[in-house]
Amino acid sequence: VKIEQAAAAVQEAYEKKLPDAGVSGSYLYLPIEPNITMKNSSSSGGGPKVNQVVYGMANVSVPVYTANRLQYGIESAKYLEQAVKLNADNDKEQIILNTVNACINLYKAYTAIGLVKENLETAKQRVKDFTNLEKNGLLARNDLMKAELQASSVELALLDAETNYKLASVNMNLMMGLPEQTELVPDKSGLALPSDVKTLDDYETDALKSRKDINALSYREKAADLGIKSAKAGYYPSIALTGGYVAADIPKFLSVVNAVNIGVGVKYDIASLWKTKTKIQQAKLNVQEIKLGEEALSDNIKLQVNQAYQNFLLSRKKIEVYNKAVEQATENYRITKNKYDNALASTQELLDADVALLQTKLSVTNAQADSFLAYNKLLQVTGTINY
Repeated sequence: VKIEQAAAAVQEAYEKKLPDAGVSGSYLYLPIEPNITMKNSSSSGGGPKVNQVVYGMANVSVPVYTANRLQYGIESAKYLEQAVKLNADNDKEQIILNTVNACINLYKAYTAIGLVKENLETAKQRVKDFTNLEKNGLLARNDLMKAELQASSVELALLDAETNYKLASVNMNLMMGLPEQTELVPDKSGLALPSDVKTLDDYETDALKSRKDINALSYREKAADLGIKSAKAGYYPSIALTGGYVAADIPKFLSVVNAVNIGVGVKYDIASLWKTKTKIQQAKLNVQEIKLGEEALSDNIKLQVNQAYQNFLLSRKKIEVYNKAVEQATENYRITKNKYDNALASTQELLDADVALLQTKLSVTNAQADSFLAYNKLLQVTGTINY
């Protein structure tokens, strides 16, 4: 809507260059008879009796010289239209990032279901094995209950994961305009990250060059500069070609038809001599305000890029740490399971090792997804996100 409004403002600025035309007419009844004396008639004869007047006029005015006010208005409206379009593009980039975020949440929930289901199968099988051992008197009842409790905890975790997936799916479907019950399956291949990363200085340069909001302010500054020129034009007169047609009828006295006139009109507002200076000052302050806004936005953009860049680097480090943690948790579970089979580790130690392995697997999956989101956030704050 804002883009359409800006385009309409441009069209309105163009239309100001078109001729102004007007038509007027009146019928006047004179309740009191006026005294009319014809200059070429004798005073003793008296004038005609007049009690009504009818007249009509048509006027056309074409601007010839306005000290470029109209052109400044057109150019200013165009700059403002570009600024509105850039702001709309900036909003689109935020929408893209929101969509990516929704996809990441969907992927996390979907992956969690798979990992928890896998762990639940292991937990259920352990309960079966422990039940047989307990029946044969080879396992304490307390150890069996611990295994059953862990299986119940994993079932609850699966319910939570499935609920999160359903909510993430509904959110994604609504964003994409799909039916709420549409089943979505995330594709992991889309989470690939670039092998090389630019330097922080490169990303800052990209942001200051590509960000739509700072470019929009640049166009607004150009429009404001034209506002100064337009205000200065108030010192000069405006000239227009004029034309008109007049017809009148005063019964019993006068009838006028085909009274066509053509001329040149000059208009100068004397008050501009002391009012224009204030308008120029206001226009200059407007430019100064926009420049200060550009400086503040530039600093804010640099801060955003720094934060996004450091968050992305941190997310990559987390992936490395969690990958090592998975290796360690896997080895720890293998050793603990071997010790348990040889009666060298307790049931609780085995269950703890199993929980630790599941948690590290979930952590590394979430870290990969978060890193992809962090990279897209970096692209968004540099104005280079594009899907």
